[in-house]
Amino acid sequence: MAGSVAGSRTRLLSLVALLALWEVAGQIADSRVGPPFSKVLVVLVHETLSGALPLNLGVTLWRIAASFALSMVLGSALGIAMGRRPPLDRALDVWLTGLLNLPALVLAVLLYVWFGLNEAAAIAAVTLNKLPTTTVTLREGARALDPQLLEMAAVFRFPRGRVFRHVVLPQLAPYFFAAARSGLALIWKIVLLVELLGRSSGVGFQIEVYFQLFDVAGILAYTLAFAMVVMALEWGVLQPLERRALRWRR
Repeated sequence: MAGSVAGSRTRLLSLVALLALWEVAGQIADSRVGPPFSKVLVVLVHETLSGALPLNLGVTLWRIAASFALSMVLGSALGIAMGRRPPLDRALDVWLTGLLNLPALVLAVLLYVWFGLNEAAAIAAVTLNKLPTTTVTLREGARALDPQLLEMAAVFRFPRGRVFRHVVLPQLAPYFFAAARSGLALIWKIVLLVELLGRSSGVGFQIEVYFQLFDVAGILAYTLAFAMVVMALEWGVLQPLERRALRWRR
């Protein structure tokens, strides 16, 4: 508990130091392309009170949630299957390698061209960009399962459901959370990209608008708001869930 409190205090002090450094550097530069934190904060408050920021942020978070859920469910199932079945792994490995190396921009553009500038194409583009990394991570986890534990479950004739829940899942938990945390960092960047390319709402769309206006303070305000939400999800949701899921290892 003491370690957790100390860690939170360290993060807070580090964040305050970063914002103070930003403010000082911005005041010294006194440039439109490098506004201080106080100016960005004014824009952030104005956009929040006007309702524009909550609306666009909510739309982006919905796209992130949908893409994240799809990529984690499909990628985990595929990764576990490939890790436990070598023939399937050999058959799909070339597909997986291709998706891993396909640029996010190319995939988003292709899906927009094929299916139009709609929500389904945007979410599909984000999901397919995240899917291979989840699959690879869970495939390695499935390969690393302790065979002695599986043999023990077979000796005691555990039903498949109990084997998966009590033997397989605890061993895969670190891989799930590794895929989730890296996936969250990847997905929000790709969501902003697909919004910038072909949506009429969301944080990415609003950043494009401010880019056309050459308004760096507006760009940084939306970026800061979104970064705050992502950090809150990381520290307030993912890390506590990870500690709870892996408490048996201690």
